[in-house]
Amino acid sequence: MESLETPGYMVAGAAGQGHIDPAELCLLAGKMMLQSGAETYRVEDTMTRMAEAMNLGGSHSYVTPTVIMFQPGSSLPAKLIRIVERTTDLAKIAAVNDVSRKLASKDMTPADARARLTDIERSGNQYPIWLQIVTAAAASGCFTYMFQGSMADILPGVLCGGAGFAMFLALQRLVKVKFFAEFSASFVIGLLAVLFVKIGFGQVLDKIVIGSVMPLVPGLLITNAVRDLMAGHLVSGLSRGAEAFLTAFAIGVGIAVVVTFF
Repeated sequence: MESLETPGYMVAGAAGQGHIDPAELCLLAGKMMLQSGAETYRVEDTMTRMAEAMNLGGSHSYVTPTVIMFQPGSSLPAKLIRIVERTTDLAKIAAVNDVSRKLASKDMTPADARARLTDIERSGNQYPIWLQIVTAAAASGCFTYMFQGSMADILPGVLCGGAGFAMFLALQRLVKVKFFAEFSASFVIGLLAVLFVKIGFGQVLDKIVIGSVMPLVPGLLITNAVRDLMAGHLVSGLSRGAEAFLTAFAIGVGIAVVVTFF
């Protein structure tokens, strides 16, 4: 079994913790960051820093939104991880990034880094579902007012935004098809907005709808797409841009169906 001082796979861990594979440790960090919505360049930079800290010189990584490929060295085989589910969790990205920096500065051993990354991975989502729904509802009301909706439109915006986001979370767990969940959520938002306006609970339909769909808009996805394109990651930038376009299309179609038939 090779130690950290040689360019092999295995790193001697702390007492009682067995041995650590540096390549697996880098892949774990990259996978968690990509699943949490990190940019491609940030994932590659984090993996490179960790590899250099564990004496894996000449390592190479290739990251897309769905695949991570990592080669520890010129004489070692590459490893691949498939990314199926992605979400937005900036707190988890920051936590993994902090681990990589501490490992690079020798403030953390590989064994401690693995233990910390395992804890971060097991922690799941930092915010409970009910808090996400409440936050989305409050944001919808604020966006409704920001887009020059009247005071009478704020409460309908809160209710529509909260209901739509709850539908999105529920369907994403059941169906596992993100675009269908977004379409259904925007359909519910449009349906409730039309109903509220017809019964006199709201005044301006378009202001309520625009404010309510804002929590579904792929703002971070668009930002990451542009950032990846600027950094020269053309495949990742274009694929993220296509995903953002499909999300926007699903939201628009859901609202359009309601407006057309109701």
